[in-house]
Amino acid sequence: MSEKQYFVYIMTNKNNTTLYTGITNDLKRRAFEHKNKLVEGFTKKYNLNKLVYYELYMDIYEAITREKQIKSGSRIKKNNLIEKMNPQWKDLYDDI
Repeated sequence: MSEKQYFVYIMTNKNNTTLYTGITNDLKRRAFEHKNKLVEGFTKKYNLNKLVYYELYMDIYEAITREKQIKSGSRIKKNNLIEKMNPQWKDLYDDI
């Protein structure tokens, strides 16, 4: 039996001005959907097509809790989180 994986991730736009925090069980597919505007909603509206942060969880409940924690945090906290993992705010899509 293979274990499920869950990702909490942050997408942004070209100028890093807007952030979106989400959760998925397939980060590569989900980031592809955001990049190619295949999903209606916030990321499409604000052209959020750059994956700048993610965390891996084996437990869906831990992932959901973490997503809510990040979403409720300030912009400064989100920036600090991103900059610890990805100081240049580069698109991590090709690395996953």
